[in-house]
Amino acid sequence: MYFRQINKLSFKLILFVLPLFLLSVTLRAQEDEFERLLNQEVEDINPVYKPIVGFGVGVLNYFGDIKNNYYSPTIGTLGYKINLSTYIDNKHVLKADLYFMGGKINGNERSFAKPLDNFNFETSIYNFGFDINYDFDHLFRKRDRRIHPFVSIGFSTMLFNSKTDSIGSYYDPDLETDVSSKYYYWTDGTIRNLPQTAANVSISRIMKRDFTFETSLRDNNWGLGKYPEFAFIIPFDFGIDMMLSDRLMIRLGNSFCYTFSDVIDHVSFKNTSGKIGKKGSDMFNFTYISFHVDLFSSAKTLRVERLFREMEFDPVLFGDEDNDGWMDGWDDCPGTPPGVTTDSSGCPVDSDSDGVYDYLDKEPFSSPGVYVDDNGIEMTEDDVIALLDKSMAVGRNEIDRYIRRPESYSRQGTGNVEIPEKFRSIDTDQDNYISFDEILREIDRYFDFKSNLTTNDIYELNNFFFSQ
Repeated sequence: MYFRQINKLSFKLILFVLPLFLLSVTLRAQEDEFERLLNQEVEDINPVYKPIVGFGVGVLNYFGDIKNNYYSPTIGTLGYKINLSTYIDNKHVLKADLYFMGGKINGNERSFAKPLDNFNFETSIYNFGFDINYDFDHLFRKRDRRIHPFVSIGFSTMLFNSKTDSIGSYYDPDLETDVSSKYYYWTDGTIRNLPQTAANVSISRIMKRDFTFETSLRDNNWGLGKYPEFAFIIPFDFGIDMMLSDRLMIRLGNSFCYTFSDVIDHVSFKNTSGKIGKKGSDMFNFTYISFHVDLFSSAKTLRVERLFREMEFDPVLFGDEDNDGWMDGWDDCPGTPPGVTTDSSGCPVDSDSDGVYDYLDKEPFSSPGVYVDDNGIEMTEDDVIALLDKSMAVGRNEIDRYIRRPESYSRQGTGNVEIPEKFRSIDTDQDNYISFDEILREIDRYFDFKSNLTTNDIYELNNFFFSQ
């Protein structure tokens, strides 16, 4: 019995809370709509642009007198780039970009036929410079597109310190330890610890490269002297920018760097000994992906608050009790049944203008000007004459059936139900009918602790409202 009472109370609580919850959701949706109407986002015609921070990683490949046996823009040594960019023209199609690029470049040549052509080097690079970026935006009418091609050209200076892997080690079984030795390349494709001679065939040890670049190339006396270990560079970039949002961009680019130096790999046509190179400057390529974040520029859209923002709206006035799409304040027929199509005044549609709404009209295409009954069915002349008979006079209690008053749709019932004594104070207009506005006002008073009604009274009031 105890659990049955709990279940009954829970069911009543659900029946009471659910309508209130649905009402609060409806009012919240209306408030959001009012907020949208009162606040408008417009394009900022004069935004303030601040520097954009970018960082990226990619692959470095070297092109010079020393070449790798295999080249791919996606295979090479790791490089990175950090930059700071900003617009420099009024049309916002040119950007100035200050950047730092670092990483390693190397070259490895391997030749079986010419032992002297076996050479390798590696150097760390530190590249500081700037470039001018052009993105073709003034050629396109659609300014909010997501993909932007670009090209850029600039100027920079690079520091380097080239080294070569010329010394390794081999295991000496007699000494039972590793022994360091210079590399000697033989025509049979091996690397040994002794020069290639007939006498050294039997006593030489085969070695393997350890790829440790330990020897400074500038110390090798090939006739170049102590050249400066820096170079001026002209970088040429191209690629596409992809806008993920107004403040985040991804760049897929390729930077081809032409240097004004021929000694990065220590091989030059000016060499008087060692490996002799060809005329022409050294170059390298950087294929990269970078992320650019606009942290400081102003927003591209502004939020404008309209002058009547401070006006307070009555949520009841802007409610839609019958859910016909017309707010109650402008609904001439607020009691429209669910699902019935309404006109611009909120009343059910009467296509044939016979005074009977379509959802009640059993003869929807009546001829113009004919008399119809309550079901919209055309009446004969005899039927009309019969209505004039005094014995069939319309009673006062039946007048609403023949005179269709719009206000009759505003009530859920007839208004003839006696209002209980404890609810009489709620009927503020004394029309012997508790309207939706009045019951809503009393519920507000209940939650403000101003009502004398209990929870059970509110539940009973809710039932009484629908029984009217």
